[in-house]
Amino acid sequence: MYFTKQGDSFVIDQSRKQSNAIYWASGIVSVCGIIFEVLFGAVGSYLLGDGVKQYTLTISLFLTGMGIGASISEKVTKNLILSFVWIEYLIGIIAGFSTFLLFGVTAYLSSGMDAFFLYSVTLIVGALTGVELPILIRKANEIGVTLKKSTARVLFSDYAGGLIGGLLFVYLLRPEFGLVKTAFLVAIINVAIALWILIYFKREFKRFKLHFSAGIVILLLLVSGVLFGEETAFSFEQKLYRDPIVYTDQTDYQQIILTKEQGDVRLFLDGQLQFSSNDEYRYHETLVHPAIASANTRKNVLILGGGDGLALRELQKYDDIKKMTLVDLDPAVVELGKQHRDLVSLNKHAFEDERVEVKNEDAFLFLQKQQTTFYDVILVDLPDPNNESLNKLYTLEFYQLLRNHLAPGGSIMIQATSPTFATEVYWSIDKTVQAAQLYTENLHVDVPSFGDWGFILAKREEFSLEESKISVQTKFLTDDVLKGLTTFGKDIDSEITNADGEAVELETNTLMRPTIIEKYEKAWRSY
Repeated sequence: MYFTKQGDSFVIDQSRKQSNAIYWASGIVSVCGIIFEVLFGAVGSYLLGDGVKQYTLTISLFLTGMGIGASISEKVTKNLILSFVWIEYLIGIIAGFSTFLLFGVTAYLSSGMDAFFLYSVTLIVGALTGVELPILIRKANEIGVTLKKSTARVLFSDYAGGLIGGLLFVYLLRPEFGLVKTAFLVAIINVAIALWILIYFKREFKRFKLHFSAGIVILLLLVSGVLFGEETAFSFEQKLYRDPIVYTDQTDYQQIILTKEQGDVRLFLDGQLQFSSNDEYRYHETLVHPAIASANTRKNVLILGGGDGLALRELQKYDDIKKMTLVDLDPAVVELGKQHRDLVSLNKHAFEDERVEVKNEDAFLFLQKQQTTFYDVILVDLPDPNNESLNKLYTLEFYQLLRNHLAPGGSIMIQATSPTFATEVYWSIDKTVQAAQLYTENLHVDVPSFGDWGFILAKREEFSLEESKISVQTKFLTDDVLKGLTTFGKDIDSEITNADGEAVELETNTLMRPTIIEKYEKAWRSY
């Protein structure tokens, strides 16, 4: 019920309209708030890695900021609408330019400043968001709505808006506009709501034109950010890569970057180098040919990952392979391998081979769905286990699926990060493969653009590479070189000790206990 001393029906109607305006404003700014919250997690995941960690930190900091803001709001007792308007202005400026500036910080300032900047902005925007609701509740109560109703209705608008914001970010904003433009667009909504409320409660302000003009200036800055910010941020991002960027795309799954300089083509996924055309043949020959050489037959081959088509190029050297099934989650990577001139030249039109069948699916789910299909050779060419979603592809459960789909006498080759840079991670992966009741052989190869890189060859039966022969033409790999790849120096072999000289006990990596993520992050921190 709405209360008024005058008892005039016009006043009652006016109070109802004003309170409804507050509820609408609450719902819309809550949509913006949740979008900024997940946006900060997404950009942190892209630039800083480990998506679970970044989303956890940003959401925690945002909620902590909201708590701080709610506490601060107790001191805001006068000029409630004007306070709300300027809070929205501040959110517009700070959150709107947040991702744009973060790319600049990452490109030009020292390591660690990008994380400090992101977490600071997250906390500040969270605090400003936390001030919004108490002010709106207090204003609704001031208008004449009972405290019980004003609180319930503002909170309902806020929570319902949160769901809408999350859905908008996932299905529209991020895929269609990217991280930089999304921040500017959402900030424009914040400022537009502030201007609407400012006009709606115009009679409450003595210096209306000043406050309105300030909002218009901020709005124009944000519009310029929409028009030109992404291009400038791209120049910032260019600083993160050694060579000029010739292709970039933000897909539903990852950021794809292709660079080229003096004939050297490099592919980056979420900022991580996947290959350099100068030396990728060392990696892909080691990935493919030992597994083929050690398999009893090779009619049916499965490749998990490898959407660039470079592993397919090596497989096509074998005429007796009847079918090659490539499973890659992101169709955009496969399309790049099929259509981009530089990649097509590098993979020698691999996807045009009629023996190739492409499946755009999650590798784990693909194997789970397969009931009776067996493969003579399985190549696991997946990114390193640097986050939770990738970790599942390095677990006991995943390797058990590989074993269950491996034909008798067949071979599995797994890329398993660097035994030099991440020694404990490499040998933990090896132990996990063995825990799936597979016999293993360990290999590592020097790839200049990567450094020393490790692989794990696995079979159901005991085996030796002594009699394995490379039967096709290669640029790097020979029978003698293959045997040499199995030799590890004392500093990177499986006998790992800690700083006190005590033996380190390796653990099996599972879905329930993802032990290698933290080890991986710690190991690569120094490189």
